[in-house]
Amino acid sequence: MQIQRRILSTLAVTVLSLPYLNAFAATAAKAPVVGSATSSAGNLLQVLFGLIVVLGLMALLAWVLRRFNAGKALGNSDIRIVGGVSVGTRERVVVVEIADQWIVVGVAPGRVNALATMSKQETSITPDAAPSKNFSSWLAQTMDKRNG
Repeated sequence: MQIQRRILSTLAVTVLSLPYLNAFAATAAKAPVVGSATSSAGNLLQVLFGLIVVLGLMALLAWVLRRFNAGKALGNSDIRIVGGVSVGTRERVVVVEIADQWIVVGVAPGRVNALATMSKQETSITPDAAPSKNFSSWLAQTMDKRNG
């Protein structure tokens, strides 16, 4: 989806900048070989103005794509990430839900492996034991256990 967005934005910028590039080429072809400082400054200003316009159009197009979620409209799917856990510095185990099936997937740099497949299950996440509100009392209890 990221690649499609980049291709679309590059294509749009290219199409939108063609008239400015043609105008720049026409003025460059008409420019005298020996020019004065004012014509060079004028050409420099034209180039800078064209660059600002192209960059502004790129920013506007990126904003429009982000605003209207153009990338998400293209890729509606029934795939959902249920959960995941990091098992290393760059490795993860992820549970992916596809229709009524869960697939446990191992994800590492450059590799994605299906580890197990199971039917969809109801999730009931139980939180871990609540931490003690008072750190000093927790520390005193831990030291008492350790010393005695």
